[in-house]
Amino acid sequence: MNLVLDAGNTSVKAAVYQNDTLQKKLIFPKEIFLQELVKIFKDYAQITHSILSEVTKIDEKVIFELEKATDFLRLRQDTHIPFQNEYHTPHTLGLDRIALVAAAVDQFPKKNVLIIDAGTCITFDLKTAKEKYLGGAISPGLQMRFKSLHKFTANLPLVSAKPDVDLIGKTTESSIQSGIINGLKMELKGVIETYASEFEDLTVIFTGGDSQLLSIPTKNSIFANSNFLLEGLNFILEFNKTQ
Repeated sequence: MNLVLDAGNTSVKAAVYQNDTLQKKLIFPKEIFLQELVKIFKDYAQITHSILSEVTKIDEKVIFELEKATDFLRLRQDTHIPFQNEYHTPHTLGLDRIALVAAAVDQFPKKNVLIIDAGTCITFDLKTAKEKYLGGAISPGLQMRFKSLHKFTANLPLVSAKPDVDLIGKTTESSIQSGIINGLKMELKGVIETYASEFEDLTVIFTGGDSQLLSIPTKNSIFANSNFLLEGLNFILEFNKTQ
């Protein structure tokens, strides 16, 4: 069994896999990482391997526990990965983006794939049919756009997102929602169409916390998958078992 861990700034996503089958998924605050880890090992004594991706400093006691209990892989930019990385600054490439591309390689082999991760930032990542990672783009996420509009203006309120908004706003609040949500959807549609014009039979993957809210109909296949990053980490772990 594999234990897959994605540690963010405030919370940790943990998943237990038997080969490529998800057995359990947990989300908990980073502050109780060690306590939750002990519980996981108690409930799943069959865990033999683990992988950790982190964007912030992790308590060394957590690392010690993982090293003690499992064959542990700490994801780094120089970790063995199942694709050819053509990013010009590989040492700066986000670990989350590496995991997402790995998932695309695993689930959509020999296909051109655009992965859109709609989280704090919106990232675009392109994997070719030849299993080459070419790069992509980073854009402000949905919540960042709402907060920025409020912070950098004197009178505009902080507005929350909603699933469907009219094109024409009738109030300041609905005007902000239209500008940000409809504007972002049009931005995504334009990016997808441009990629599709350059890469034939493009498959589009939508993932991340705001993916459902921003999902847009296109002629391309779009697969919304909230576990896509975890699946990518598990695939990297499996890949490294053979190295």
